[in-house]
Amino acid sequence: MKCRSCQSEATFPLIDMGSAPPSNAYLTPVTLRRPEKWFPLKVWVCESCWLVQTEIYSRSAELFNDEYAYFSSTSQSWLDHAQNYVKMARDRVGLTSESFVLEIASNDGYLLQYIQAEGIRCLGVEPTTSTAQAAIAKGIPTRQEFFGRGLAASIVDAHGHPDLVVANNVIAHVPDIDDFMQGVAFLISQNGTATFEFPHLLNLIKENQFDTIYHEHFYYYSLSALSRILDKNDLCLVDVEQLSTHGGSLRVYVQHQSKASEGVFSKAFYASFHSKSELAKNNFLQFLIQAKSDGKKVAGYGAAAKGNTLLNWAGVKADLIDYVVDQSPGKQGKFLPGSRIPIHSVEHFGKETVDYIVIFPWNLASEIYIILADLFSHVAHTPTFLKVLPRIEFLDQVQEGGH
Repeated sequence: MKCRSCQSEATFPLIDMGSAPPSNAYLTPVTLRRPEKWFPLKVWVCESCWLVQTEIYSRSAELFNDEYAYFSSTSQSWLDHAQNYVKMARDRVGLTSESFVLEIASNDGYLLQYIQAEGIRCLGVEPTTSTAQAAIAKGIPTRQEFFGRGLAASIVDAHGHPDLVVANNVIAHVPDIDDFMQGVAFLISQNGTATFEFPHLLNLIKENQFDTIYHEHFYYYSLSALSRILDKNDLCLVDVEQLSTHGGSLRVYVQHQSKASEGVFSKAFYASFHSKSELAKNNFLQFLIQAKSDGKKVAGYGAAAKGNTLLNWAGVKADLIDYVVDQSPGKQGKFLPGSRIPIHSVEHFGKETVDYIVIFPWNLASEIYIILADLFSHVAHTPTFLKVLPRIEFLDQVQEGGH
Protein backbone atom coordinates (compact mmCIF):
# COMPACT_ATOMS: atom_id res chain seq x y z
CA MET A 1 0.00 0.00 0.00
CA LYS A 2 1.05 3.62 -0.43
CA CYS A 3 1.87 5.69 2.64
CA ARG A 4 -0.92 8.22 3.11
CA SER A 5 1.57 10.87 4.16
CA CYS A 6 4.65 10.66 1.90
CA GLN A 7 3.11 8.47 -0.86
CA SER A 8 6.00 5.98 -0.76
CA GLU A 9 5.26 2.27 -0.88
CA ALA A 10 4.74 0.94 2.63
CA THR A 11 5.83 -2.69 2.33
CA PHE A 12 7.00 -3.55 5.85
CA PRO A 13 4.21 -5.25 7.86
CA LEU A 14 3.95 -4.48 11.57
CA ILE A 15 1.11 -6.89 12.35
CA ASP A 16 -1.69 -8.79 10.59
CA MET A 17 -4.63 -9.45 12.95
CA GLY A 18 -6.89 -11.13 10.41
CA SER A 19 -10.25 -9.43 10.11
CA ALA A 20 -12.72 -7.93 12.58
CA PRO A 21 -15.71 -5.58 12.67
CA PRO A 22 -15.05 -1.97 13.72
CA SER A 23 -14.42 -2.03 17.46
CA ASN A 24 -17.03 0.61 18.29
CA ALA A 25 -19.78 -0.88 16.10
CA TYR A 26 -21.86 -2.19 18.99
CA LEU A 27 -24.85 -4.35 18.12
CA THR A 28 -28.45 -3.79 19.15
CA PRO A 29 -31.00 -6.62 19.52
CA VAL A 30 -32.19 -5.69 16.01
CA THR A 31 -28.79 -5.54 14.29
CA LEU A 32 -27.78 -8.73 16.11
CA ARG A 33 -29.95 -10.57 13.56
CA ARG A 34 -28.16 -8.96 10.61
CA PRO A 35 -24.77 -9.67 9.02
CA GLU A 36 -21.83 -7.64 10.33
CA LYS A 37 -19.23 -5.86 8.23
CA TRP A 38 -15.79 -7.30 8.90
CA PHE A 39 -12.65 -5.65 7.53
CA PRO A 40 -9.02 -6.81 7.41
CA LEU A 41 -6.95 -5.39 10.26
CA LYS A 42 -3.39 -4.90 9.01
CA VAL A 43 -0.78 -2.36 10.03
CA TRP A 44 2.19 -1.28 7.91
CA VAL A 45 5.36 0.72 8.52
CA CYS A 46 6.50 3.23 5.90
CA GLU A 47 10.29 2.95 5.67
CA SER A 48 10.53 6.39 4.06
CA CYS A 49 8.84 8.52 6.74
CA TRP A 50 8.36 5.81 9.44
CA LEU A 51 4.67 6.53 9.80
CA VAL A 52 2.87 3.44 11.12
CA GLN A 53 -0.60 3.12 9.60
CA THR A 54 -3.57 0.82 9.29
CA GLU A 55 -4.60 -0.28 5.83
CA ILE A 56 -7.93 1.48 5.21
CA TYR A 57 -10.94 -0.57 4.18
CA SER A 58 -13.71 1.63 5.59
CA ARG A 59 -14.59 5.32 5.57
CA SER A 60 -14.59 7.65 8.59
CA ALA A 61 -18.34 8.17 8.27
CA GLU A 62 -18.88 4.41 8.70
CA LEU A 63 -16.70 4.27 11.82
CA PHE A 64 -17.88 7.50 13.49
CA ASN A 65 -21.58 7.33 12.75
CA ASP A 66 -24.80 8.30 14.54
CA GLU A 67 -24.56 5.33 16.91
CA TYR A 68 -21.01 6.00 18.06
CA ALA A 69 -21.08 5.02 21.73
CA TYR A 70 -17.84 6.34 23.28
CA PHE A 71 -18.61 9.11 25.78
CA SER A 72 -15.53 10.61 27.43
CA SER A 73 -17.40 11.74 30.54
CA THR A 74 -18.04 8.17 31.72
CA SER A 75 -14.48 8.00 33.13
CA GLN A 76 -13.81 10.08 36.23
CA SER A 77 -10.05 9.79 35.79
CA TRP A 78 -10.38 11.18 32.27
CA LEU A 79 -12.49 14.07 33.56
CA ASP A 80 -9.79 14.76 36.14
CA HIS A 81 -7.19 14.69 33.38
CA ALA A 82 -9.22 17.20 31.36
CA GLN A 83 -9.70 19.54 34.31
CA ASN A 84 -5.98 19.45 35.12
CA TYR A 85 -5.19 20.18 31.48
CA VAL A 86 -7.41 23.28 31.51
CA LYS A 87 -5.73 24.62 34.63
CA MET A 88 -2.31 24.04 33.08
CA ALA A 89 -3.26 25.58 29.71
CA ARG A 90 -4.81 28.63 31.36
CA ASP A 91 -1.50 29.47 33.01
CA ARG A 92 0.88 28.31 30.28
CA VAL A 93 -0.93 29.87 27.30
CA GLY A 94 -2.17 32.84 29.32
CA LEU A 95 -5.86 32.31 28.67
CA THR A 96 -8.19 35.08 29.79
CA SER A 97 -11.85 36.02 29.38
CA GLU A 98 -10.85 37.55 26.03
CA SER A 99 -9.40 34.27 24.74
CA PHE A 100 -10.94 31.74 22.37
CA VAL A 101 -10.39 27.98 22.68
CA LEU A 102 -11.38 25.41 20.08
CA GLU A 103 -11.36 21.65 20.65
CA ILE A 104 -11.30 19.17 17.78
CA ALA A 105 -13.09 15.90 18.60
CA SER A 106 -14.71 17.51 21.62
CA ASN A 107 -16.92 14.47 22.26
CA ASP A 108 -19.55 15.15 24.94
CA GLY A 109 -17.97 18.36 26.22
CA TYR A 110 -15.85 16.57 28.82
CA LEU A 111 -13.05 19.20 28.54
CA LEU A 112 -14.76 22.35 27.25
CA GLN A 113 -17.07 22.37 30.27
CA TYR A 114 -14.01 23.33 32.33
CA ILE A 115 -13.02 25.99 29.78
CA GLN A 116 -16.50 27.47 30.12
CA ALA A 117 -16.21 27.37 33.89
CA GLU A 118 -13.16 29.64 33.54
CA GLY A 119 -15.29 32.17 31.64
CA ILE A 120 -13.41 31.54 28.38
CA ARG A 121 -15.16 31.52 25.00
CA CYS A 122 -15.01 28.10 23.34
CA LEU A 123 -16.22 25.98 20.45
CA GLY A 124 -16.25 22.23 19.99
CA VAL A 125 -15.95 20.27 16.72
CA GLU A 126 -17.39 16.76 16.95
CA PRO A 127 -18.67 14.63 14.04
CA THR A 128 -20.67 12.03 15.98
CA THR A 129 -24.30 12.89 16.64
CA SER A 130 -24.69 11.22 20.03
CA THR A 131 -21.73 12.93 21.68
CA ALA A 132 -22.19 16.28 19.94
CA GLN A 133 -25.80 16.46 21.11
CA ALA A 134 -24.70 15.61 24.66
CA ALA A 135 -22.27 18.56 24.57
CA ILE A 136 -24.91 20.90 23.16
CA ALA A 137 -27.28 19.82 25.93
CA LYS A 138 -24.63 21.05 28.40
CA GLY A 139 -24.66 24.45 26.70
CA ILE A 140 -21.35 23.98 24.89
CA PRO A 141 -21.34 25.41 21.32
CA THR A 142 -20.50 22.54 18.98
CA ARG A 143 -20.08 22.13 15.21
CA GLN A 144 -21.14 18.61 14.24
CA GLU A 145 -18.70 18.03 11.38
CA PHE A 146 -15.43 16.30 10.52
CA PHE A 147 -12.50 18.70 10.86
CA GLY A 148 -10.31 19.71 7.93
CA ARG A 149 -8.97 22.68 6.00
CA GLY A 150 -12.42 23.66 4.72
CA LEU A 151 -14.07 23.71 8.14
CA ALA A 152 -11.10 25.64 9.58
CA ALA A 153 -11.72 28.47 7.13
CA SER A 154 -15.41 28.53 8.04
CA ILE A 155 -14.61 28.68 11.75
CA VAL A 156 -12.15 31.56 11.33
CA ASP A 157 -14.71 33.49 9.30
CA ALA A 158 -17.33 33.04 12.02
CA HIS A 159 -15.27 33.18 15.21
CA GLY A 160 -11.76 34.40 14.46
CA HIS A 161 -8.47 32.60 15.19
CA PRO A 162 -8.34 30.51 18.38
CA ASP A 163 -5.63 31.22 20.93
CA LEU A 164 -5.54 27.51 21.74
CA VAL A 165 -6.54 24.47 19.68
CA VAL A 166 -6.99 21.25 21.67
CA ALA A 167 -6.91 17.88 19.92
CA ASN A 168 -6.81 15.00 22.39
CA ASN A 169 -6.68 11.47 20.98
CA VAL A 170 -7.90 12.48 17.54
CA ILE A 171 -4.91 12.61 15.15
CA ALA A 172 -4.87 8.80 15.07
CA HIS A 173 -8.48 8.86 13.82
CA VAL A 174 -7.94 11.13 10.79
CA PRO A 175 -7.33 9.36 7.45
CA ASP A 176 -6.22 12.55 5.63
CA ILE A 177 -3.74 13.79 8.19
CA ASP A 178 -2.32 16.48 5.90
CA ASP A 179 -5.75 18.07 5.41
CA PHE A 180 -6.17 17.98 9.19
CA MET A 181 -2.80 19.65 9.85
CA GLN A 182 -3.43 22.26 7.15
CA GLY A 183 -6.65 23.08 8.99
CA VAL A 184 -4.78 23.46 12.29
CA ALA A 185 -2.14 25.66 10.63
CA PHE A 186 -4.89 27.87 9.21
CA LEU A 187 -6.72 28.06 12.54
CA ILE A 188 -4.00 29.16 14.92
CA SER A 189 -2.57 32.65 14.72
CA GLN A 190 1.16 33.30 14.54
CA ASN A 191 1.21 33.44 18.34
CA GLY A 192 -1.35 30.68 18.85
CA THR A 193 -0.75 27.18 20.19
CA ALA A 194 -2.16 23.75 19.42
CA THR A 195 -1.76 20.70 21.65
CA PHE A 196 -2.14 17.10 20.55
CA GLU A 197 -2.34 14.11 22.85
CA PHE A 198 -1.89 10.64 21.39
CA PRO A 199 -0.74 7.16 22.46
CA HIS A 200 3.01 6.86 21.93
CA LEU A 201 4.23 4.31 19.38
CA LEU A 202 7.18 3.41 21.60
CA ASN A 203 4.79 2.13 24.25
CA LEU A 204 2.76 0.24 21.67
CA ILE A 205 5.86 -1.65 20.54
CA LYS A 206 7.79 -2.03 23.79
CA GLU A 207 4.81 -2.92 25.98
CA ASN A 208 3.03 -5.04 23.37
CA GLN A 209 -0.16 -2.98 23.43
CA PHE A 210 -1.63 -4.71 20.38
CA ASP A 211 -5.20 -4.33 21.64
CA THR A 212 -4.99 -0.59 21.00
CA ILE A 213 -4.97 -1.40 17.28
CA TYR A 214 -8.37 -1.08 15.61
CA HIS A 215 -9.90 0.28 12.42
CA GLU A 216 -10.73 3.64 13.99
CA HIS A 217 -7.00 4.21 14.53
CA PHE A 218 -5.56 5.01 11.13
CA TYR A 219 -2.11 5.94 12.53
CA TYR A 220 0.26 5.10 15.38
CA TYR A 221 2.68 7.97 15.90
CA SER A 222 6.28 8.20 16.91
CA LEU A 223 7.53 11.67 17.69
CA SER A 224 9.73 11.55 14.60
CA ALA A 225 6.97 10.62 12.18
CA LEU A 226 4.66 13.29 13.57
CA SER A 227 7.41 15.91 13.40
CA ARG A 228 7.82 15.27 9.66
CA ILE A 229 4.09 15.66 9.07
CA LEU A 230 4.07 18.92 11.02
CA ASP A 231 7.10 20.27 9.15
CA LYS A 232 5.55 19.83 5.73
CA ASN A 233 2.40 21.61 6.90
CA ASP A 234 4.23 24.69 8.26
CA LEU A 235 3.95 23.53 11.87
CA CYS A 236 6.49 22.19 14.31
CA LEU A 237 6.99 20.93 17.84
CA VAL A 238 7.98 23.38 20.52
CA ASP A 239 7.60 21.11 23.55
CA VAL A 240 6.73 17.52 24.50
CA GLU A 241 5.38 15.95 27.69
CA GLN A 242 5.05 12.30 28.60
CA LEU A 243 1.67 11.24 30.01
CA SER A 244 0.44 8.07 31.68
CA THR A 245 -2.93 8.10 29.88
CA HIS A 246 -3.88 5.28 27.49
CA GLY A 247 -0.92 3.17 28.51
CA GLY A 248 1.60 5.94 27.83
CA SER A 249 0.91 9.01 25.68
CA LEU A 250 2.61 12.17 24.51
CA ARG A 251 1.32 15.71 24.68
CA VAL A 252 2.95 17.92 22.08
CA TYR A 253 2.79 21.70 21.79
CA VAL A 254 2.69 22.99 18.24
CA GLN A 255 3.19 26.47 16.80
CA HIS A 256 4.21 28.24 13.58
CA GLN A 257 7.93 27.77 14.17
CA SER A 258 10.81 25.55 13.00
CA LYS A 259 12.28 22.88 15.16
CA ALA A 260 13.76 19.47 14.36
CA SER A 261 13.12 16.21 16.14
CA GLU A 262 15.04 12.97 16.06
CA GLY A 263 13.57 9.50 16.42
CA VAL A 264 13.91 5.79 15.81
CA PHE A 265 14.43 4.83 12.14
CA SER A 266 15.07 1.10 12.19
CA LYS A 267 13.17 -1.98 10.99
CA ALA A 268 14.52 -3.89 13.98
CA PHE A 269 12.48 -1.72 16.31
CA TYR A 270 9.25 -3.03 14.75
CA ALA A 271 10.24 -6.57 13.80
CA SER A 272 9.12 -8.63 16.82
CA PHE A 273 5.84 -6.85 17.54
CA HIS A 274 3.62 -9.38 15.75
CA SER A 275 5.09 -12.45 17.43
CA LYS A 276 4.95 -10.90 20.92
CA SER A 277 1.36 -9.79 20.39
CA GLU A 278 0.32 -13.20 19.09
CA LEU A 279 1.83 -14.90 22.13
CA ALA A 280 -0.06 -12.60 24.51
CA LYS A 281 -3.29 -13.21 22.62
CA ASN A 282 -2.79 -16.99 22.75
CA ASN A 283 -2.01 -16.88 26.48
CA PHE A 284 -5.24 -15.00 27.11
CA LEU A 285 -7.22 -17.51 25.04
CA GLN A 286 -5.63 -20.42 26.92
CA PHE A 287 -6.66 -18.83 30.22
CA LEU A 288 -10.28 -18.56 29.06
CA ILE A 289 -10.34 -22.15 27.80
CA GLN A 290 -8.87 -23.42 31.07
CA ALA A 291 -11.40 -21.42 33.09
CA LYS A 292 -14.20 -22.92 30.99
CA SER A 293 -12.78 -26.40 31.50
CA ASP A 294 -12.64 -25.82 35.26
CA GLY A 295 -16.29 -24.78 35.32
CA LYS A 296 -15.48 -21.15 36.14
CA LYS A 297 -17.66 -18.24 35.03
CA VAL A 298 -15.87 -15.32 33.33
CA ALA A 299 -17.31 -11.84 32.76
CA GLY A 300 -15.75 -8.62 31.54
CA TYR A 301 -15.64 -5.02 32.74
CA GLY A 302 -15.61 -2.29 30.09
CA ALA A 303 -17.03 -2.61 26.57
CA ALA A 304 -13.84 -0.98 25.31
CA ALA A 305 -12.58 -0.87 21.74
CA LYS A 306 -9.27 -2.34 22.87
CA GLY A 307 -11.19 -5.28 24.35
CA ASN A 308 -12.98 -5.82 21.06
CA THR A 309 -9.66 -5.90 19.22
CA LEU A 310 -8.39 -8.62 21.55
CA LEU A 311 -11.61 -10.65 21.56
CA ASN A 312 -12.01 -10.69 17.80
CA TRP A 313 -8.38 -11.50 17.09
CA ALA A 314 -8.52 -14.34 19.61
CA GLY A 315 -11.89 -15.54 18.26
CA VAL A 316 -13.55 -15.29 21.68
CA LYS A 317 -17.34 -15.56 21.83
CA ALA A 318 -20.00 -15.67 24.54
CA ASP A 319 -19.18 -19.30 25.31
CA LEU A 320 -15.95 -18.17 27.00
CA ILE A 321 -17.00 -14.76 28.37
CA ASP A 322 -20.64 -14.68 29.45
CA TYR A 323 -21.15 -10.92 29.40
CA VAL A 324 -19.46 -7.55 29.78
CA VAL A 325 -20.61 -4.66 31.96
CA ASP A 326 -20.11 -1.00 31.14
CA GLN A 327 -21.02 2.27 32.83
CA SER A 328 -22.08 3.93 29.57
CA PRO A 329 -25.88 3.83 29.06
CA GLY A 330 -25.22 4.10 25.30
CA LYS A 331 -23.61 0.64 25.30
CA GLN A 332 -25.88 -1.17 27.77
CA GLY A 333 -28.40 -3.53 26.17
CA LYS A 334 -26.21 -3.88 23.08
CA PHE A 335 -23.68 -6.52 22.04
CA LEU A 336 -19.96 -6.39 21.34
CA PRO A 337 -19.16 -6.33 17.63
CA GLY A 338 -17.87 -9.63 16.31
CA SER A 339 -17.96 -11.60 19.54
CA ARG A 340 -21.62 -10.64 20.13
CA ILE A 341 -21.14 -10.79 23.88
CA PRO A 342 -24.02 -8.99 25.65
CA ILE A 343 -23.37 -5.69 27.46
CA HIS A 344 -25.07 -5.03 30.79
CA SER A 345 -24.94 -2.33 33.45
CA VAL A 346 -22.48 -2.72 36.32
CA GLU A 347 -25.37 -3.66 38.60
CA HIS A 348 -25.67 -6.95 36.71
CA PHE A 349 -22.74 -8.27 38.77
CA GLY A 350 -25.12 -8.50 41.74
CA LYS A 351 -27.49 -10.86 39.94
CA GLU A 352 -25.24 -13.93 39.62
CA THR A 353 -21.96 -15.38 40.82
CA VAL A 354 -18.88 -14.80 38.67
CA ASP A 355 -15.37 -16.23 39.23
CA TYR A 356 -13.23 -13.98 37.06
CA ILE A 357 -13.73 -10.40 35.90
CA VAL A 358 -11.57 -9.36 32.95
CA ILE A 359 -10.80 -5.63 32.97
CA PHE A 360 -10.48 -4.70 29.31
CA PRO A 361 -9.71 -0.94 29.60
CA TRP A 362 -6.42 -1.69 31.39
CA ASN A 363 -5.41 1.97 31.22
CA LEU A 364 -8.20 2.70 33.73
CA ALA A 365 -7.50 -0.35 35.91
CA SER A 366 -6.71 1.56 39.12
CA GLU A 367 -10.02 3.43 38.87
CA ILE A 368 -11.94 0.25 38.06
CA TYR A 369 -10.33 -1.72 40.90
CA ILE A 370 -11.82 0.76 43.36
CA ILE A 371 -15.28 0.38 41.81
CA LEU A 372 -15.10 -3.42 41.84
CA ALA A 373 -13.64 -3.66 45.36
CA ASP A 374 -16.51 -1.55 46.68
CA LEU A 375 -19.09 -3.48 44.66
CA PHE A 376 -17.98 -6.86 46.00
CA SER A 377 -17.06 -5.76 49.53
CA HIS A 378 -20.22 -7.23 51.09
CA VAL A 379 -20.59 -10.48 49.15
CA ALA A 380 -19.44 -13.95 50.15
CA HIS A 381 -17.93 -14.90 46.79
CA THR A 382 -15.46 -12.32 45.53
CA PRO A 383 -14.22 -12.87 41.96
CA THR A 384 -10.61 -12.64 40.90
CA PHE A 385 -9.86 -9.51 38.87
CA LEU A 386 -7.78 -10.04 35.74
CA LYS A 387 -6.14 -6.89 34.40
CA VAL A 388 -5.58 -7.42 30.68
CA LEU A 389 -2.17 -5.90 30.16
CA PRO A 390 -1.32 -6.96 26.61
CA ARG A 391 2.15 -8.27 27.35
CA ILE A 392 3.58 -11.76 27.25
CA GLU A 393 3.57 -11.93 31.03
CA PHE A 394 0.06 -10.52 31.49
CA LEU A 395 -1.25 -13.82 32.95
CA ASP A 396 0.94 -13.18 35.99
CA GLN A 397 -1.57 -10.44 36.79
CA VAL A 398 -4.49 -12.84 37.36
CA GLN A 399 -4.33 -12.52 41.15
CA GLU A 400 -3.77 -8.75 41.13
CA GLY A 401 -6.78 -7.05 42.65
CA GLY A 402 -8.26 -10.35 43.90
CA HIS A 403 -9.24 -10.83 47.51
